Amino acid sequence: MLADLTARQLATASAVSALEEACASRQWWAEQWPQGADYVAGLVAQDVQDALFESAGRWPLCLACDGAPLHSLYIQPDLGGPDPVWVCEETGDIAAALGYLSQS
Repeated sequence: MLADLTARQLATASAVSALEEACASRQWWAEQWPQGADYVAGLVAQDVQDALFESAGRWPLCLACDGAPLHSLYIQPDLGGPDPVWVCEETGDIAAALGYLSQS
């Protein structure tokens, strides 16, 4: 997740704090449900995305759809795992695996 924030120039203090809070919260969640460990990374990404919406707006934006209105990517599958990927909300195309967003 930190790699994705960095790739899209959003690894600010507030974004990293949101990431730390999400990790702490999901660590507790995983301790309560150990079988859910495969879902933690995607759930953390969703938590950070929700937290950033209030301060930074939609993030991460889809950079692949030229000429389309601004729209964001979302984590698929909905529960965050296993093997979460960022998906374009307009086309449904996979943009990148979690942690592998590009700068462009």
